[in-house]
Amino acid sequence: MSIADEIFIKNCRDIIDNGVWDTDYPVRPKWLDGTPAHTVKKFCIVNRYDLRKEFPILTLRRTAFKSAIDEILWIWQKKSNNIHELNSHIWDSWADETGSIGKAYGYQLGVKHKYKEGEFDQVDRVLFDLKNNPHSRRIMTNIYTFADLNEMHLYPCAYSMTFNVSGDTLNGILNQRSNDVAVANNWNVVQYSILLIMMAQVSGLKVGELVHVIADAHLYDRHIPVVEKMLKNPTFPAPKLIVNKDVKNFYDFTVDDFKLEGYEYNKLGDKFEVAV
Repeated sequence: MSIADEIFIKNCRDIIDNGVWDTDYPVRPKWLDGTPAHTVKKFCIVNRYDLRKEFPILTLRRTAFKSAIDEILWIWQKKSNNIHELNSHIWDSWADETGSIGKAYGYQLGVKHKYKEGEFDQVDRVLFDLKNNPHSRRIMTNIYTFADLNEMHLYPCAYSMTFNVSGDTLNGILNQRSNDVAVANNWNVVQYSILLIMMAQVSGLKVGELVHVIADAHLYDRHIPVVEKMLKNPTFPAPKLIVNKDVKNFYDFTVDDFKLEGYEYNKLGDKFEVAV
C-alpha cells in the first residue's frame, strides 16, 4: 500500500463515518440534472507526504498523472486562464465562449508586483527567492485576490503555496479552502508534489515534505457508493518517479520530463460525476 492510499482511505473513512452533512441547508453546487449536490465534510484535514520516501499517487484507482502535470504547468508555467492552452477538459464547465475562466488561477500568478529587487510575478518571485534568499520565511504565493473574485468563473480552491527551506531541503504547504476528496484530492497531491520537485531541482535544493491543509474536505452524496467500493480494492506499492535531471530552468519542464516506473492500479469502473 502506498502512503497516498493509506492517507486517502483514512480520510474517506473519517469523512463518511464522522463527517457533518449539509442536506438541511441550501448549497451552491448542482448535478447536471439540476439536483442540489450535497456533501458530508470534515473541517481542517492536514496530511503530510514525505517526497523523499515515495511519490504519493493512488493505486486504489488510477490518477491521470500526465493530465495532472499538464494542468499544473498550465497554471504555474504558462500562467494561463484559457482552456485552449490546456490539453484536458477538466475546466470546460467553467469556461466562457472564448475559453477563459476569468481572472483565476494562472492569471493571478502572472500578475507582476513591484519589489525593491525589481518587478516579478508570483512564480518568478518564488524562483528568485529560492536561489537568492532561500531561508526567507516569506516565500509564498496567494491567488485568492478579493478584488478580482467577481471576475473569476470559479473561486480558487487550491489558493496558496508556502515554500520553506530547512538546511538544503525544500518543503511546501498547500492550502485549500475546499477539496472534492473523491475526484480531486490525489490529483492535487500529485500536482503540488511535482511542483515542489520542480522548484527544488531548479533551485539546487533537495525535496522534502508536502503538507496539504484542507479547510473543507468533503465527499458528495452521489460519490459515496463508488468510494465505498473503491476502498475495498487491493492496493499496490507506490511507483518510482523518474524526473529529467537535465532541466535547470523551471520554464523548460514539459510533461514528458516526468515518468512513473511500475505504476500499478485498480480500474475504477464507475465514474465520478462532477458537481458544478
